[in-house]
Amino acid sequence: MAVFSYKDKTYRINSQGFLLNPDDWDNDFAEGTAPRVKLPHGLTEEHWKVLYFIRETFQKMKECPLVYVACRRNEIGLGDLQRLFPTGYLRGACKLAGITYAEASFQRQWLEENIELHEHDYEQKVYRINAQGFLIDPSEWDEYFAIHKAYEMKMPEYLTKKHWQIIYFLRQIFEKTGVIPTVYETCETNQIEIEELEKLFPDGYHRGAIKIAGLSVR
Repeated sequence: MAVFSYKDKTYRINSQGFLLNPDDWDNDFAEGTAPRVKLPHGLTEEHWKVLYFIRETFQKMKECPLVYVACRRNEIGLGDLQRLFPTGYLRGACKLAGITYAEASFQRQWLEENIELHEHDYEQKVYRINAQGFLIDPSEWDEYFAIHKAYEMKMPEYLTKKHWQIIYFLRQIFEKTGVIPTVYETCETNQIEIEELEKLFPDGYHRGAIKIAGLSVR
């Protein structure tokens, strides 16, 4: 656990700068965190509108609204969202709103029920992949790629907190070392058995977890 101080207030955050307890959030946390998510000039009315929507939805539903819902309800496109939150929806908007990755889990059921609503947005989103469906450049990866790759692979359930734990672990290790951890390292570090990993990624470690994480073994 780490701490973050702003205007004589102290907030408990995790190693990625996310607020540990969403109930500790207030406007000062968002203001103080803004420079950390590439918003050195502070938050505008447009920013606050999105942040308040995320907060209100979380307080009512106990989960973070999907990026598609946030865009639609606030009448903005993905381009507008990128302009407002250059580090991304999760790592920008949700972080400022005091919501962690755990609360921001994406629901597969929502994707299935609303596929027509967000297909248009993704007509403008292009990922370069090879013949096997692996992302060619790992730096182009984002959470949207993972969600849609999982959907494309017809995974039996939405990406849960445990899925994201594995995905982020793979990416963090690769970004630090340039090497993809072995399945043994992944299981040991994340304290799961191989059987649990199989249930999480039924297509396999390389063709499932690593592919969704935007990596590939060459």
